[in-house]
Order: sequence, then C-alpha cells, then structure tokens
Amino acid sequence: MLIEQQPAYVLHTRPYRETSLLIECLTRDYGRLGIVARGVRSERGRTQRSQLEPFQALAVNLQMRGELATLRGVDSTALPLRLTGDAGLAGLYVNELVVRLTERQDPHPTLYLAYAQTLERLAGSQALAWHLRRFERDLLAALGYALQLDIDADSGQPLMSDVLYVYRPEHGPVRCRANEPFAVRGGDLSALLEDRQPDAQALHALRGMMRELIRFHLGGIELRAWRVLRGALARR
Repeated sequence: MLIEQQPAYVLHTRPYRETSLLIECLTRDYGRLGIVARGVRSERGRTQRSQLEPFQALAVNLQMRGELATLRGVDSTALPLRLTGDAGLAGLYVNELVVRLTERQDPHPTLYLAYAQTLERLAGSQALAWHLRRFERDLLAALGYALQLDIDADSGQPLMSDVLYVYRPEHGPVRCRANEPFAVRGGDLSALLEDRQPDAQALHALRGMMRELIRFHLGGIELRAWRVLRGALARR
C-alpha cells in the first residue's frame, strides 16, 4: 500500500544496517509507524537525513509492507520548532510517552492533534510542567484511559475543592488522609479537567499522580526520561 503526503512527526531514530535508519513516527491517520529510511546515513542521503529530526512537522510518502513501512519521500511542512534546554527535555519525554504507550498502526487522530499542539506550547511558553500534565491527560484519554476528574469514585458525589483524594488506577479518585502518598486536592483535579492552570503546589501534586498512573499503564516500567529529568535537576 502506498501512502502519500501523510502528516507525521519523528519520535525516535536508531541506526539500521549500514546506511539506513529505523524511525518511529507518529502519523495523523495511521498512528505510530515503524519506518525504514534507506541510505539516509550515507553522504548522498545527508539532505533527507537532516529532515528526519524530532519536532519537525513532515509530510511523508511511504510504502507499507507488513509491520514496517519504507520511506519513499519526505517534505518539511513548517519551520522546525526550536526546543532547547528544559523544553527539549520535555519534548523528548512526550516522545517517549507516545512510543511506550501506543501500539504501531493503531490510529489516534486526536492524539496526533494533541501532540502537535503540545510541541507548539513547549516552544512558546515557560509553563512546561502544566503543558506536560495536559498532554498526559489527553494521551490517556486518546488511548481509552480517560481520567475521572469530577466524581468521587467511592461515593459518586462531586469532588470537594479542599478535600484530598488519591487516584486509584481503574477506579478513580477517592478521599484519603493528609499523609497519603500522591494525594491531590479536589480543586486541582477540577483544574486539570477544566484546563485551568493551577498553582505550583498543585502542579507538583498532579505530577506525582500522573506519574503513578502512567507507571501503572506501563506495567511498572520506569521511563528513561524520568531518570534524565532527575539527573538534570540534581545538577542544578
């Protein structure tokens, strides 16, 4: 099957055979694809190789055969986003999340849109932690794991703004004690639901909650990006 001018972003690349790359791409209509880019590590393929970097909006031509596609052509459709420093680390985290949590050839058009929007936000704002929480929320929703952020899972009653809750995977938020690990206020869960940026304390609590939920959906696996971010913070 020939696919032409498919919107895509590169998530990850690694060497493949002597002169090629194996690329993980997020595409708009086909989900995550594994793509072989032949010859791009050779001198003659240098121009095409320069286009196959993360955070660039692309249009790709592909020949699909089985699990892997073969790259037949690529065009940049916008100027590359300059994600450097903390924004670059955040972008790499987003890429790893998509690679780890999605299956190949499983379309998620809403995820593609959320991903593209998140890159724009990371490139143009200092509120990196908030943009990551929004993407984590939208990623889980796109994959069928939408969070319950308005109702107490035990009582069925609306969440109370100043009450502490802990989010139980596959169940939802339940009231908890003040010393419960990963506790978060009901008002902060409401802010995440309503897309309202909360204060720094709330963002810290939401970070811990989302990390535990993502770890659950990864079967307990630790993301490489978490270790990188911890190391970057420790060196400051």
